[in-house]
Amino acid sequence: MSEYPRWHYFPSSAVPPPWVGEVVKTFAQIQDKIDSSRVQGQKSDGILAHLAPGLKSLNYDVEIGKRASERINRPVLFGDQGQEVVRYEVDAWLENPGVIIEIEAGRAVMGNAFYRDLVRTSLIVNANYLAIAVMLNYEYRSGSRQVSSHDYDIAHDQLDAMYSSGRLKLPFEGVLIIGY
Repeated sequence: MSEYPRWHYFPSSAVPPPWVGEVVKTFAQIQDKIDSSRVQGQKSDGILAHLAPGLKSLNYDVEIGKRASERINRPVLFGDQGQEVVRYEVDAWLENPGVIIEIEAGRAVMGNAFYRDLVRTSLIVNANYLAIAVMLNYEYRSGSRQVSSHDYDIAHDQLDAMYSSGRLKLPFEGVLIIGY
């Protein structure tokens, strides 16, 4: 499999909507900067910074920094007088059709960021689709040995199990997993 990035849309029985191809193309256009099989040591904020121009050209709201005014918040719960009382930060958001994009770097699986993204975005109002991007290959040291984690393969298999078993129903019309 040589196409970059690797990706899979769930449920596997559904035709991926048009936004999927646009997002995948955005990753492909910056392969030389983010391909985890060749470029190591990157953080998710750096990956998002490389993706931001392409996502903005597709009308996504994209986090551009750590100041409150630079973050993207989406509502979860409302209280008295309709005030937001719980909201979560996301990396990118497209209002119509309701796409949330989350970018994870190292330890996306071992650090549980992948699972946290699934649960938290499941609670966000009007989140119809979720795209989670994880590294194809994450190299790190564990004591004196070099370890390689294939986060895309692990995340893909977890989503496949969720959708295939039918025991856990995610509240999305679809989920895109991207391995960069």
